[in-house]
Amino acid sequence: MSQALKGVRILDFTHVQSGPTCTQLLAWFGADVIKIERPGVGDITRGQLQDIPNVDSLYFTMLNHNKRSITLDTKNPKGKEVLTALIKQCDVLVENFGPGVLDRMGFPWEKIQSINPKMIVASIKGFGPGPYEDCKVYENVAQCTGGAASTTGFRDGPPLVTGAQIGDSGTGLHLALGIVTALYHRTHSGKGQRVTAAMQDGVLNLARVKLRDQQRLAHGPLKEYSQFGEGIPFGEATPRAGNDSGGGQPGRILKCKGWENDPNAYIYFITQAPVWEKICDVIGEPDWKTHPDYAKPVARLPRLNEIFARIEQWTMTKTKFEAMDILNKDDIPCGPILSMKELSEDKSLRATGTVVEVDHPTRGKYLSVGNPIKLSDSPADVKRSPLLGEHTDEILREVLGFSDHQVADIHDSGALDPPRKQAAE
Repeated sequence: MSQALKGVRILDFTHVQSGPTCTQLLAWFGADVIKIERPGVGDITRGQLQDIPNVDSLYFTMLNHNKRSITLDTKNPKGKEVLTALIKQCDVLVENFGPGVLDRMGFPWEKIQSINPKMIVASIKGFGPGPYEDCKVYENVAQCTGGAASTTGFRDGPPLVTGAQIGDSGTGLHLALGIVTALYHRTHSGKGQRVTAAMQDGVLNLARVKLRDQQRLAHGPLKEYSQFGEGIPFGEATPRAGNDSGGGQPGRILKCKGWENDPNAYIYFITQAPVWEKICDVIGEPDWKTHPDYAKPVARLPRLNEIFARIEQWTMTKTKFEAMDILNKDDIPCGPILSMKELSEDKSLRATGTVVEVDHPTRGKYLSVGNPIKLSDSPADVKRSPLLGEHTDEILREVLGFSDHQVADIHDSGALDPPRKQAAE
């Protein structure tokens, strides 16, 4: 069995989260990802949110597995020579700089194309062309400008961002698909191309059901939203819907036994129409199976608050796992609210490689997410993140074919090493 992207070489100019998510996924699939970092400093996340002094943070290590690190001062003439040589040897350049940074570095798209016509240049930006294209964007900004925040939270509260990194990591995943698609296109065109993914676009793509509801509003109230049953009029925009389901089957987060002391003693419960009669039996309301106010889905819509309140009376007598076992026997869709602690200790997630334990030379053992995409014949082996500049000489010799004399000459130029003052500190 071989890795799916073995033989593909990525020049990784990414930092923080969105870009590294993309290149890490490609590395998990076997691509040789060469991470370009600033001498003496590296990716800013190496030092952010550190839990152990003078050790690469979990922020960095969990986003840069399976990569090689080379330090390079791209402002240095020798550094530019090295970068030019790397562009000739790589298939894809990935960056998430601010707008125009690559151009100011002296490597606009046209120059990269002239150096290597087969090169694919993939970029993550905050916004696409338009009034905000020159603006900086971070995770929560993307969630707000992409429509997610305005539709998240409860109707009587402020907009909310989600803990899932749909702006950064979500856009990184979109870009990875774009890169693989461009690589496939190159197999018959022979040419590279530009691939772009804007964070606003990525969030909106993930919030598509809310754009669906925006259009439905023109034809009447959104009956599956709890506010319909409460008789509260809808405004002009898709409202916040609390924990209502975003689909055609009404759902809600309900309390379970122990909720008073456990913030995660809850279960998500979906009143799927085909199993409605089983739900009535489980909660002790057999008459609801034939009662005109409850028997049909349309009749239930104005009464969702009442229905879920009754179901919650039942779920509060069970732990979330007891409720899950009972409901699953009758194919009633549900899911316990799992904490990060519970997920980190889940043996099945360890067995499938969704959660992995990684050994790091300075940090020791730590947990990370693994590849969420499984290929039957191309397994993903999660390896530790690189130390800053760990593979600099290796890449110069093996990838670029430089001699020992050439490598020493480049070091002497200062293109690979931090300034002496910084190094001394």
